[in-house]
Amino acid sequence: MARISLVNIEKSFGIHKVISNLNLEVEDGQFVVLVGPSGCGKTTTLNMIAGLETISAGSLVIGDQNVTHLPPKNRNIAMVFQSYALFPHLNVRENVAFGMKIRHNPKAEIAEEVDQVTERLRIKQYLDRLPKALSGGQRQRVALARALVRRPGLFLMDEPLSNLDAQLRVEARSLLSKMHRELKTTTIYVTHDQAEAMTLGDRVVVMHEGVIQQNAPPLEVYNAPANRFVAGFIGSPSMNFLEFRYADGQLLDETQNLRIDLPQDRREGLDRFQNRAIVVGARPEHIRPAQRLENQTIRFTIDVAQRLGHETLLDVSNADKSAVVRVAPTERFSLGETRDFALDLEKIQFFDPATEANVGISISRLPGPAEGRK
Repeated sequence: MARISLVNIEKSFGIHKVISNLNLEVEDGQFVVLVGPSGCGKTTTLNMIAGLETISAGSLVIGDQNVTHLPPKNRNIAMVFQSYALFPHLNVRENVAFGMKIRHNPKAEIAEEVDQVTERLRIKQYLDRLPKALSGGQRQRVALARALVRRPGLFLMDEPLSNLDAQLRVEARSLLSKMHRELKTTTIYVTHDQAEAMTLGDRVVVMHEGVIQQNAPPLEVYNAPANRFVAGFIGSPSMNFLEFRYADGQLLDETQNLRIDLPQDRREGLDRFQNRAIVVGARPEHIRPAQRLENQTIRFTIDVAQRLGHETLLDVSNADKSAVVRVAPTERFSLGETRDFALDLEKIQFFDPATEANVGISISRLPGPAEGRK
């Protein structure tokens, strides 16, 4: 296992800086997921850890060794790419054993390792097949097996499941999670798929424009997003953002004659928004159909219904607001119908319209300069 430290890392391509003052600690045995939209810098960060990209500034330490300028072969890492990168002329056994063979490991040791790893990944019956005779999921498991037999101190994975269909992705996520529990090898995993981030990671690192926006356990990222970007990126459907005016413990919307009273414990930190706009963030499950309550419920028209079997998603709107609401599949409604909806006032989040920071998160819980916050 290995502890990873990225200290004040910067990366530029010519005059274009893509990573700015990135700081990240990955503890021994952790599974850390780098997640964000295309172009956010997550793959570049992974490639710098692997040694496939040079570091423009800062330092990288793996274990107790500074590897900032060390070639990839001396870093004791194994990397799994988005493409399987298998040798088409070698069978599964030869592909899996390739790394051990070029390091001149004894034949008996190679055979034992290949047998153990391929059995664990349920591909032992395919050892004599060429890659072209395998499905996409089987090829991905061969690529994982080739990395596993090396017994590295660090696994790096760059969107390894993105080429699989939906059902195989679910299977593969379960397999990766089980594999990590068994091996406890430090793993850094890059994806743009938030479902992978939430289900696989011990910690989720959300990146945007080369800057870490939040670094926290998955449920904390979901329930207490550091800012509006994180809130909008994590969650499917994403968080709804509704603008109100705040005054004397109430959320006001004069166009709808709304005066929503906030519980006393939800007013902390909101005094500075007195008679000012504030953005309320509400997950789809935190807006629910309700009985009409004078001035406390929001009237929405139901525009679209997405019936998914286990749940129904409603696209709703009024004159100046729109939202997606998650309801039970048994909920009865008609398209075009106007209904009353209530906010779950214990679960909603508050964002500063100017800075987009989450008002309810203390400064100590946000990424500081040492974690790459702007």
